Amino acid sequence: MGAVTPSGGSGQPRPPVPARTVVVDTGDVTLNATLHAAGDLPGDAPVVVAVHGYPDTQEVWDLVVSELAPDHLVVTYDVRGAGRSGTPHETRGYRAERLVDDLVAVLDTVVPERRPVHLVGHDWGSVQLWDAVCNEETDPRLQGRIASFTSISGPSLDHVAAFVRHAPVAQVRAQRRRSRYVLALHVPVLPGLAWRHLAGPLRRRLARAERLTCADGPSGHWAETLGADGARGTRLYRANIRRRMRNPGPGRTRVPVLVVVPRQDRFLTPALLRWGSAAGPVECVEVEGGHWLPRTSPRGVAELVRRSVRRGRGGGSGVSRRDGDPRH
Repeated sequence: MGAVTPSGGSGQPRPPVPARTVVVDTGDVTLNATLHAAGDLPGDAPVVVAVHGYPDTQEVWDLVVSELAPDHLVVTYDVRGAGRSGTPHETRGYRAERLVDDLVAVLDTVVPERRPVHLVGHDWGSVQLWDAVCNEETDPRLQGRIASFTSISGPSLDHVAAFVRHAPVAQVRAQRRRSRYVLALHVPVLPGLAWRHLAGPLRRRLARAERLTCADGPSGHWAETLGADGARGTRLYRANIRRRMRNPGPGRTRVPVLVVVPRQDRFLTPALLRWGSAAGPVECVEVEGGHWLPRTSPRGVAELVRRSVRRGRGGGSGVSRRDGDPRH
């Protein structure tokens, strides 16, 4: 057994949360997963599976874990190519289908009795979970296993494609200005070299720009593997973005979804994040904050997850507002 010791964030830190490491074999890579629970939980305690984005590791969730672990079993894992998980040999190993396979492997390992779980995703963690949520009804491996989904700063690629095609021109242009880094990450070799050789300056600059220094110090929360994580993770973009923009799916779901829209997100406009509100039983809630809400507002994120869990368990959304279809 290990323990997550939360540091930074708002308010007084909680005691360390007991944690158990589990190695998950997906067939082509192994994933480093962690089970967090503060004491003996009842058998019907909600299971929350939180998936990190780019260029993070599962440690991005530590502060949120400390808030949820007293009454939830929280599962986190390093996605393929990040942290202590294995790395695919080819770019196609980062395709969204493989990321959904990884989620299934984690669920089969930590909840083999097929209890419904509550998914939480941030950034690329949310992007990949949208694919699982939107295929839940037709994928036998996922049918009935997802009770709710909380999406933070990570739109469905299908919704991005629809947004680019159908949103007002001004909204699309505003998002394109924030997405210029995506084009840079498609350049061969150079982004990877930059991450591997300039990880220190990049992490300090990003921490300052995202105002993470108060919670996590001048270098932010990122793991020591940041240089390798950033370099390998560029393949997420090259494996998925252009392919899905050319051939998107319908992006529909029957799973209750809560889309969290940070008003000060430097990478994603509220208009794009709200575009998924027509995907099914989806609610959008706008909050103050930037892109890395799990670090800057862990208690707020935990409360939103609790609301989503209550909704997924049939207890109502607990969300005070619902945004309409952005197409109207």
